[in-house]
Amino acid sequence: MSTEYTPCPLPRRLAAALYDTVLLLGVELFAFVPYTLLRRGAGDGSFDPLALFWLLAVAFLFFGWFWTHGGQTLGMRTWRIRVQTRDGYAIDWTQALLRFLAALVSWAALGLGFWWSLWDKEKMTWHDRWSESVLIRIRD
Repeated sequence: MSTEYTPCPLPRRLAAALYDTVLLLGVELFAFVPYTLLRRGAGDGSFDPLALFWLLAVAFLFFGWFWTHGGQTLGMRTWRIRVQTRDGYAIDWTQALLRFLAALVSWAALGLGFWWSLWDKEKMTWHDRWSESVLIRIRD
């Protein structure tokens, strides 16, 4: 595989993230049904850490599956971008987990991990660096 790649610009990244967020909301709603059925009446409206863990696990499986099987979520496919190693190979589940966790930190820091790519000499975000992966733009 080639070690040369074209970094993905930030607007394209964010457009794919928005697209995937809409899709993920549907997946999360569907996945939450069995959780609520199993926890029948257990909720009193207070914070439920188990529910948060379940939703994060579903989100990780959603992204992890796509990233490790072809390198593209549906939003990434639409916006013609792919995540891969610097050598052009698919990332593994460990890299997917690091990427997912670092992306959560990036968002929690008011998107600073994404904005970082505007100043980074290789146009990489925090989650690109921490997972040792790159997001590339796919040319026609």
